[in-house]
Amino acid sequence: MSKKENGYSEDVSILSDGVNIEGKITSNGNVRIDGKIIGDVSVKGNLTLGNSAEIKGEVTAKNMTASGKVEGILKIEDKLTLESTCVIKGDIITKILVIEEGAKFDGKSSMTQSSSYSSSSSTNAAD
Repeated sequence: MSKKENGYSEDVSILSDGVNIEGKITSNGNVRIDGKIIGDVSVKGNLTLGNSAEIKGEVTAKNMTASGKVEGILKIEDKLTLESTCVIKGDIITKILVIEEGAKFDGKSSMTQSSSYSSSSSTNAAD
């Protein structure tokens, strides 16, 4: 298993379409999900949700690219990309948010400068 300087594995764990999991998932590396998860997902690396992915629970990751469905809070340390087929129902906390045309997002977003996930900040970024 190879390690990067940031401490997480370069390898990608894949949960294929047809896989259904109830419970908490944690990973020190990168993860691709195409199946259905009921529970929290915590990834120290990059998280990719395929078109068939469905998650009901809190999601935390360094970076995330979503094409599937998420119902819950997303706490993404750096960059969150919502692709055109993505459906998000819940709040988003991230530094960088990219929403492609066609993506559906129902909730609140907070774009913070720090990597902390504290619930609310009274400062807003200037335009």
